Amino acid sequence: MKKTILALAVLFLATTATVVQAADFPEGSPKFTKEYAEVMKAAKENGKPAAIVFSATWCGLCQTMKKEVYPSAAVKPFHDKFNWSYLDITIDANNKLSEELKIENVPSILFLSADGKAIGLQDAYADANDTAKKLAEVLKKAEKAGKK
Repeated sequence: MKKTILALAVLFLATTATVVQAADFPEGSPKFTKEYAEVMKAAKENGKPAAIVFSATWCGLCQTMKKEVYPSAAVKPFHDKFNWSYLDITIDANNKLSEELKIENVPSILFLSADGKAIGLQDAYADANDTAKKLAEVLKKAEKAGKK
């Protein structure tokens, strides 16, 4: 009986620690919102494109990107150029949204213009330099679309 209670306690603490840890962002990360509606409202108000990160607590590459890519020196110049959202697909509403938006992999970053049109997708792990290149590419595309 004591072993069963101990095993359950360890399992509970490990699960709780993972969920809490997954919700934390390293210092120097973009200002992430955790709500799709909130990021799109901000995009509409300020005219900046949205970078919507689809992730999962169980995804090792997602956690690596969270810890190493988003707060990196290569990505920092883009923090203020986008409205950022970090959506964990282990949350039902985010999983449903990922299905509606046809997100097939995590980690993925869906880029939407301020008016909600898809302008890019990074649908796999990418290191900081490759992510920065994608951000620059998408930003140019968004600026061109805004001038039309």
